[in-house]
Amino acid sequence: MTSSFPAAEKSFRGIWPALLTPLTAGLDIDHAKFAAHCKALIASGCPGVTAFGTTGEGPSFSLAERKEAIDQLIKNGIPAAQIMVSTSCAALPETLELTRHAVKAGVHGCLMLPPFFLKGVSDQGIIDSYRYVIDGMAGTPFKLYLYHIPQVTGVPLSHQVIATLKKQYPETIVGIKDSACSTEHSVGLANAFMKDMTVYVGFEPDLPEMGKRGSTGAISGLANFVPRLVKRLVTEPEAPATPAERERVVKLIGLLDGYSLMPALKGIMAMQSGDAAWLRVRAPLVALTPEEYKALEKTISAFGIDTKSE
Repeated sequence: MTSSFPAAEKSFRGIWPALLTPLTAGLDIDHAKFAAHCKALIASGCPGVTAFGTTGEGPSFSLAERKEAIDQLIKNGIPAAQIMVSTSCAALPETLELTRHAVKAGVHGCLMLPPFFLKGVSDQGIIDSYRYVIDGMAGTPFKLYLYHIPQVTGVPLSHQVIATLKKQYPETIVGIKDSACSTEHSVGLANAFMKDMTVYVGFEPDLPEMGKRGSTGAISGLANFVPRLVKRLVTEPEAPATPAERERVVKLIGLLDGYSLMPALKGIMAMQSGDAAWLRVRAPLVALTPEEYKALEKTISAFGIDTKSE
Protein backbone atom coordinates (compact mmCIF):
# COMPACT_ATOMS: atom_id res chain seq x y z
CA MET A 1 0.00 0.00 0.00
CA THR A 2 1.30 3.44 -0.90
CA SER A 3 2.23 5.50 2.15
CA SER A 4 1.59 9.17 2.79
CA PHE A 5 4.30 11.34 4.26
CA PRO A 6 3.04 14.82 5.24
CA ALA A 7 6.63 15.98 5.90
CA ALA A 8 7.32 15.81 2.17
CA GLU A 9 4.35 17.90 1.04
CA LYS A 10 6.62 20.69 -0.25
CA SER A 11 8.17 18.41 -2.87
CA PHE A 12 6.77 17.99 -6.37
CA ARG A 13 4.21 15.45 -7.51
CA GLY A 14 3.69 13.80 -10.87
CA ILE A 15 6.08 13.56 -13.80
CA TRP A 16 8.40 16.50 -14.49
CA PRO A 17 10.18 15.31 -17.67
CA ALA A 18 13.95 15.67 -17.85
CA LEU A 19 13.78 17.86 -20.92
CA LEU A 20 15.79 17.22 -24.03
CA THR A 21 17.21 20.52 -25.28
CA PRO A 22 16.45 21.34 -28.94
CA LEU A 23 19.19 23.07 -30.93
CA THR A 24 19.36 25.29 -33.98
CA ALA A 25 21.57 24.59 -36.98
CA GLY A 26 24.25 26.67 -35.23
CA LEU A 27 23.87 24.46 -32.11
CA ASP A 28 22.33 27.24 -30.06
CA ILE A 29 19.24 26.55 -27.94
CA ASP A 30 16.07 26.73 -30.03
CA HIS A 31 13.91 28.71 -27.62
CA ALA A 32 10.66 28.48 -29.58
CA LYS A 33 10.93 24.71 -29.95
CA PHE A 34 11.94 24.35 -26.29
CA ALA A 35 8.81 26.19 -25.16
CA ALA A 36 6.59 24.24 -27.58
CA HIS A 37 7.95 20.95 -26.21
CA CYS A 38 7.24 22.08 -22.65
CA LYS A 39 3.70 23.13 -23.55
CA ALA A 40 3.02 19.77 -25.18
CA LEU A 41 4.23 17.90 -22.10
CA ILE A 42 2.19 20.04 -19.73
CA ALA A 43 -0.85 19.56 -21.99
CA SER A 44 -0.30 15.79 -21.70
CA GLY A 45 -0.73 16.02 -17.93
CA CYS A 46 2.77 16.77 -16.64
CA PRO A 47 2.57 19.25 -13.73
CA GLY A 48 5.95 20.68 -14.69
CA VAL A 49 9.22 20.20 -16.58
CA THR A 50 12.90 19.97 -15.65
CA ALA A 51 15.54 21.86 -17.61
CA PHE A 52 19.28 21.26 -18.03
CA GLY A 53 19.74 17.98 -16.21
CA THR A 54 21.78 15.11 -17.61
CA THR A 55 19.23 14.37 -20.34
CA GLY A 56 19.18 18.07 -21.23
CA GLU A 57 22.98 18.26 -21.67
CA GLY A 58 23.02 20.90 -18.93
CA PRO A 59 26.78 21.22 -18.34
CA SER A 60 27.30 21.69 -22.10
CA PHE A 61 25.69 25.14 -21.95
CA SER A 62 27.09 28.35 -20.55
CA LEU A 63 25.60 30.30 -17.66
CA ALA A 64 24.32 32.95 -20.05
CA GLU A 65 22.67 30.34 -22.28
CA ARG A 66 20.99 28.57 -19.38
CA LYS A 67 19.70 31.78 -17.81
CA GLU A 68 18.42 33.05 -21.15
CA ALA A 69 16.68 29.74 -21.84
CA ILE A 70 14.75 29.89 -18.56
CA ASP A 71 13.83 33.54 -19.19
CA GLN A 72 12.63 32.61 -22.68
CA LEU A 73 10.55 29.67 -21.44
CA ILE A 74 8.75 31.99 -19.05
CA LYS A 75 8.40 34.71 -21.70
CA ASN A 76 6.96 32.11 -24.09
CA GLY A 77 4.23 31.08 -21.68
CA ILE A 78 5.63 28.37 -19.40
CA PRO A 79 4.70 29.33 -15.80
CA ALA A 80 7.86 29.66 -13.71
CA ALA A 81 6.30 27.59 -10.92
CA GLN A 82 6.08 24.68 -13.37
CA ILE A 83 9.81 24.70 -14.09
CA MET A 84 12.54 22.84 -12.23
CA VAL A 85 16.11 23.87 -13.07
CA SER A 86 19.29 21.88 -12.71
CA THR A 87 21.77 24.56 -11.67
CA SER A 88 24.78 22.25 -11.41
CA CYS A 89 28.16 23.60 -12.53
CA ALA A 90 31.76 22.58 -11.88
CA ALA A 91 32.48 25.96 -10.23
CA LEU A 92 30.46 26.70 -7.10
CA PRO A 93 30.10 30.45 -7.78
CA GLU A 94 28.45 29.57 -11.08
CA THR A 95 26.09 27.10 -9.42
CA LEU A 96 25.16 29.85 -6.96
CA GLU A 97 24.63 32.34 -9.78
CA LEU A 98 22.30 29.98 -11.66
CA THR A 99 20.44 29.14 -8.46
CA ARG A 100 19.91 32.82 -7.65
CA HIS A 101 18.65 33.43 -11.16
CA ALA A 102 16.25 30.48 -11.08
CA VAL A 103 14.87 31.34 -7.66
CA LYS A 104 14.46 35.01 -8.58
CA ALA A 105 12.56 33.92 -11.69
CA GLY A 106 10.12 32.04 -9.44
CA VAL A 107 10.80 28.44 -10.44
CA HIS A 108 9.48 25.52 -8.41
CA GLY A 109 12.92 24.42 -7.29
CA CYS A 110 16.50 23.57 -8.17
CA LEU A 111 18.16 20.21 -8.83
CA MET A 112 21.81 20.11 -7.81
CA LEU A 113 24.63 17.64 -8.34
CA PRO A 114 27.47 17.24 -5.89
CA PRO A 115 30.85 18.69 -7.04
CA PHE A 116 31.59 16.60 -10.12
CA PHE A 117 35.03 17.48 -11.49
CA LEU A 118 37.39 16.47 -8.71
CA LYS A 119 37.08 12.83 -7.68
CA GLY A 120 37.74 11.12 -4.38
CA VAL A 121 36.46 14.09 -2.38
CA SER A 122 35.35 13.56 1.21
CA ASP A 123 31.82 13.70 2.56
CA GLN A 124 32.77 16.93 4.28
CA GLY A 125 33.87 18.42 0.98
CA ILE A 126 30.52 17.53 -0.59
CA ILE A 127 28.62 18.97 2.39
CA ASP A 128 30.69 22.16 2.21
CA SER A 129 29.90 22.49 -1.50
CA TYR A 130 26.15 22.38 -0.92
CA ARG A 131 26.52 24.71 2.06
CA TYR A 132 28.34 27.24 -0.12
CA VAL A 133 25.32 27.49 -2.40
CA ILE A 134 22.58 27.31 0.22
CA ASP A 135 24.27 29.81 2.55
CA GLY A 136 25.02 32.00 -0.46
CA MET A 137 21.31 32.39 -1.07
CA ALA A 138 21.36 34.76 1.94
CA GLY A 139 18.28 33.33 3.59
CA THR A 140 16.15 33.37 0.43
CA PRO A 141 13.70 30.44 0.74
CA PHE A 142 13.92 27.91 -2.06
CA LYS A 143 13.44 24.19 -2.69
CA LEU A 144 16.49 22.07 -3.35
CA TYR A 145 16.58 18.51 -4.67
CA LEU A 146 19.82 16.57 -4.20
CA TYR A 147 20.89 14.73 -7.36
CA HIS A 148 22.66 11.36 -7.09
CA ILE A 149 24.03 9.97 -10.36
CA PRO A 150 27.47 8.57 -9.51
CA GLN A 151 27.98 6.73 -12.80
CA VAL A 152 28.12 10.19 -14.43
CA THR A 153 29.63 12.39 -11.71
CA GLY A 154 31.95 9.87 -10.08
CA VAL A 155 30.88 11.48 -6.79
CA PRO A 156 28.18 9.63 -4.80
CA LEU A 157 25.91 11.14 -2.17
CA SER A 158 26.27 9.04 0.97
CA HIS A 159 23.54 8.66 3.59
CA GLN A 160 25.78 10.70 5.89
CA VAL A 161 25.88 13.60 3.44
CA ILE A 162 22.12 13.52 2.89
CA ALA A 163 21.30 13.25 6.60
CA THR A 164 23.70 16.06 7.51
CA LEU A 165 22.33 18.43 4.88
CA LYS A 166 18.72 17.63 5.78
CA LYS A 167 19.45 18.32 9.45
CA GLN A 168 21.17 21.62 8.69
CA TYR A 169 18.65 22.79 6.07
CA PRO A 170 15.34 21.04 6.89
CA GLU A 171 13.19 23.56 5.02
CA THR A 172 15.42 23.81 1.94
CA ILE A 173 16.22 20.15 1.17
CA VAL A 174 12.90 18.69 0.05
CA GLY A 175 13.85 15.70 -2.08
CA ILE A 176 16.43 13.41 -3.62
CA LYS A 177 16.67 12.33 -7.24
CA ASP A 178 18.37 8.94 -7.33
CA SER A 179 19.59 8.06 -10.82
CA ALA A 180 22.05 5.36 -9.79
CA CYS A 181 19.80 2.76 -11.50
CA SER A 182 20.03 0.42 -8.51
CA THR A 183 16.81 -0.82 -6.94
CA GLU A 184 18.65 -1.75 -3.76
CA HIS A 185 20.13 1.73 -3.44
CA SER A 186 16.82 3.48 -4.12
CA VAL A 187 14.98 1.32 -1.59
CA GLY A 188 17.73 2.07 0.93
CA LEU A 189 17.20 5.80 0.42
CA ALA A 190 13.45 5.38 0.77
CA ASN A 191 13.83 3.45 4.01
CA ALA A 192 16.22 6.03 5.42
CA PHE A 193 14.69 9.32 4.29
CA MET A 194 11.17 9.05 2.90
CA LYS A 195 9.54 10.19 6.14
CA ASP A 196 11.27 13.56 5.88
CA MET A 197 11.56 14.14 2.13
CA THR A 198 10.57 12.53 -1.14
CA VAL A 199 12.89 10.10 -2.90
CA TYR A 200 12.48 10.02 -6.68
CA VAL A 201 14.19 7.68 -9.14
CA GLY A 202 15.35 8.40 -12.67
CA PHE A 203 15.37 4.72 -13.68
CA GLU A 204 11.82 4.14 -14.87
CA PRO A 205 11.61 0.36 -14.19
CA ASP A 206 12.02 1.12 -10.47
CA LEU A 207 9.07 3.53 -10.36
CA PRO A 208 6.44 0.98 -9.26
CA GLU A 209 8.60 -0.20 -6.36
CA MET A 210 9.25 3.37 -5.27
CA GLY A 211 5.61 4.33 -5.75
CA LYS A 212 4.66 1.63 -3.25
CA ARG A 213 7.10 3.23 -0.81
CA GLY A 214 5.67 6.74 -1.07
CA SER A 215 7.45 8.30 -4.05
CA THR A 216 5.06 10.73 -5.71
CA GLY A 217 6.57 11.26 -9.16
CA ALA A 218 9.70 11.33 -11.26
CA ILE A 219 12.12 13.38 -13.32
CA SER A 220 12.29 11.08 -16.33
CA GLY A 221 14.07 11.11 -19.67
CA LEU A 222 11.59 8.69 -21.27
CA ALA A 223 8.81 11.09 -20.27
CA ASN A 224 9.84 13.34 -23.16
CA PHE A 225 7.71 11.05 -25.34
CA VAL A 226 5.83 8.61 -23.03
CA PRO A 227 4.84 10.84 -20.07
CA ARG A 228 1.50 9.15 -19.36
CA LEU A 229 3.07 5.70 -19.24
CA VAL A 230 5.79 6.88 -16.85
CA LYS A 231 3.19 8.55 -14.64
CA ARG A 232 1.13 5.39 -14.32
CA LEU A 233 4.16 3.39 -13.22
CA VAL A 234 4.71 5.52 -10.11
CA THR A 235 1.19 6.72 -9.30
CA GLU A 236 -0.56 3.37 -9.95
CA PRO A 237 2.11 0.91 -8.78
CA GLU A 238 -0.37 -1.81 -7.84
CA ALA A 239 -2.72 -1.49 -10.82
CA PRO A 240 -3.29 -4.76 -12.71
CA ALA A 241 -1.71 -3.35 -15.87
CA THR A 242 1.44 -2.06 -14.16
CA PRO A 243 3.64 -5.19 -14.46
CA ALA A 244 3.05 -5.34 -18.22
CA GLU A 245 3.64 -1.60 -18.59
CA ARG A 246 6.85 -1.88 -16.59
CA GLU A 247 8.04 -4.65 -18.90
CA ARG A 248 7.22 -2.43 -21.86
CA VAL A 249 9.48 0.28 -20.43
CA VAL A 250 12.22 -2.29 -19.76
CA LYS A 251 12.00 -3.38 -23.40
CA LEU A 252 12.15 0.23 -24.63
CA ILE A 253 15.26 0.92 -22.57
CA GLY A 254 16.80 -2.30 -23.86
CA LEU A 255 16.25 -1.17 -27.45
CA LEU A 256 18.53 1.80 -26.75
CA ASP A 257 21.47 -0.39 -25.74
CA GLY A 258 24.36 0.14 -28.08
CA TYR A 259 23.52 3.80 -28.63
CA SER A 260 24.72 6.86 -26.75
CA LEU A 261 21.64 7.59 -24.64
CA MET A 262 21.00 11.30 -25.21
CA PRO A 263 21.47 11.16 -29.00
CA ALA A 264 19.19 8.11 -29.07
CA LEU A 265 16.50 9.87 -27.03
CA LYS A 266 16.74 12.82 -29.40
CA GLY A 267 16.43 10.34 -32.26
CA ILE A 268 13.10 9.13 -30.87
CA MET A 269 11.96 12.77 -30.51
CA ALA A 270 12.87 13.33 -34.16
CA MET A 271 10.79 10.29 -35.14
CA GLN A 272 7.79 11.22 -33.03
CA SER A 273 7.77 14.87 -34.12
CA GLY A 274 8.82 14.39 -37.74
CA ASP A 275 11.49 17.03 -37.11
CA ALA A 276 15.06 15.92 -37.85
CA ALA A 277 16.39 19.02 -36.08
CA TRP A 278 15.90 17.14 -32.80
CA LEU A 279 18.90 15.00 -33.74
CA ARG A 280 21.34 17.82 -32.98
CA VAL A 281 23.51 17.56 -29.87
CA ARG A 282 26.35 19.58 -28.38
CA ALA A 283 29.87 18.18 -28.26
CA PRO A 284 31.20 16.05 -26.66
CA LEU A 285 28.06 14.12 -27.60
CA VAL A 286 27.88 12.97 -31.22
CA ALA A 287 24.60 12.89 -33.15
CA LEU A 288 23.30 9.65 -34.60
CA THR A 289 24.69 8.91 -38.04
CA PRO A 290 22.13 8.48 -40.83
CA GLU A 291 22.70 4.73 -40.62
CA GLU A 292 22.22 4.68 -36.84
CA TYR A 293 19.10 6.79 -37.12
CA LYS A 294 17.62 4.53 -39.79
CA ALA A 295 18.30 1.44 -37.67
CA LEU A 296 16.83 3.04 -34.56
CA GLU A 297 13.81 4.26 -36.51
CA LYS A 298 13.13 0.71 -37.72
CA THR A 299 13.48 -0.65 -34.18
CA ILE A 300 11.24 1.99 -32.57
CA SER A 301 8.68 1.70 -35.36
CA ALA A 302 8.40 -2.04 -34.69
CA PHE A 303 8.10 -1.36 -30.96
CA GLY A 304 5.41 1.26 -31.51
CA ILE A 305 4.80 4.29 -29.31
CA ASP A 306 1.20 5.46 -28.88
CA THR A 307 1.52 9.20 -28.28
CA LYS A 308 -2.16 9.47 -27.31
CA SER A 309 -2.03 7.02 -24.40
CA GLU A 310 1.65 6.89 -23.56
